[in-house]
Amino acid sequence: MLKTVTVLCPVYREEAGIQAFHRRLRAALSPLRERYEIRVVYALDPSPDGTERELLAIGAEDPTVEILVMSRRFGHQAALLAGMDASESDALIMLDSDGQHPPELIPELLARWEAGADIVQTLRADADQAGWFKRKTSGLFYRVLRRVSAIELRSGAADFRLLTRKVLEVFRRDLKEQNPFVRGLVSWVGFNICYVPFEPERRAAGTTNYRLSTLLNFAIAGICSFSKAPLRACATLGLALTASALVAGIGLIPAVLLRVIDLPGWALALVGFSFVGGLQLFFLGVLGEYVGLILDEVKARPRYLLQRRFQGGQEVASTALTTRKDVSA
Repeated sequence: MLKTVTVLCPVYREEAGIQAFHRRLRAALSPLRERYEIRVVYALDPSPDGTERELLAIGAEDPTVEILVMSRRFGHQAALLAGMDASESDALIMLDSDGQHPPELIPELLARWEAGADIVQTLRADADQAGWFKRKTSGLFYRVLRRVSAIELRSGAADFRLLTRKVLEVFRRDLKEQNPFVRGLVSWVGFNICYVPFEPERRAAGTTNYRLSTLLNFAIAGICSFSKAPLRACATLGLALTASALVAGIGLIPAVLLRVIDLPGWALALVGFSFVGGLQLFFLGVLGEYVGLILDEVKARPRYLLQRRFQGGQEVASTALTTRKDVSA
């Protein structure tokens, strides 16, 4: 009996390049179908372009294609969760559908799995085309996360990986976070993990959907999900500034009173209040990030909702639709 493999591709605004990507993916998978039973799942965040139309055309021609359409845009991580929940295969391979994750690497991932790995994680080696700013900020994020958290997330870890059914069951059964940082959770669960480097390629078409604000939110979510260091840093900084203010006050206030320094009292108070006020707002901002995460956990809303599901170009019955809440309940 053939082992089963699901290939998961999250999609958003890829109308111009999705057909070319699927042809490339199909070519990479074709030699493997003698040894594996393979299906392809596209998890679509609803796009304002014609991405869904192009995917339906792909599904009509390829019966191994399944399409999951979210009820609204839930984001890249939720699309990954939807595909993970839909997989009942022996192994799941996830890669982006913009062409930057080379499908030609899939045989290598499968070979590592066959050799005993539970997780095969790719490591992106950013070429010069990635840009100086992106390379530096990405490297800084991984260094900070390793320093402040208990997980060993290697630099360049991408959402291009293979997970076995054993690992998928852990995600479905035990990991119920409302704001999951999948990249970090894959490292956190442990198991037998190995790494495969790759060089990202240029997008097949279109422009990146990741903006600076998106990447910043992604970084904040990753750090807050796995570390209390920002809270502890605020407490440490607050204590240090309190001590500094006390020392400065002991030395400065008598000097002002004795006219050694000609500084109006209101000016000194204004500077002090402005500094302390700004510092308090910063502390509240850090605290608010953690309170917001707690609020999301308390509300316990589904992490995604599916509106439509297609198999072989045909829409399946609505009773087949599931949510993350259903699976983890």
